[in-house]
Amino acid sequence: MAGESIRVVARIAAKPDKVEELKSVLLGLVAPTRGEKGCVSYQVCQSRIDAGDFACAEEWSDSSAIDAHMATPHMRDVFVKAQSLLASAPDIRSYSIIG
Repeated sequence: MAGESIRVVARIAAKPDKVEELKSVLLGLVAPTRGEKGCVSYQVCQSRIDAGDFACAEEWSDSSAIDAHMATPHMRDVFVKAQSLLASAPDIRSYSIIG
């Protein structure tokens, strides 16, 4: 359906000894990302059961806004900073609302 926003869920797992460092890096994305054109909502969540399990819940106006987001300096920087903090590659999925 044209014109509908896109939801993105990114699951990110920290190495056990890097939880607080990764949390800090992820929280550093909140303000600049929320200020981007096309960002409807951006939230960083932490599991209540496993402190090293994070999720970014995002809503974007369209795919071009997501593409622009991925090319920002703060996103390029976070990929460099987070690389040594991750237990595994991030699982990033995008969704359209169907109901």
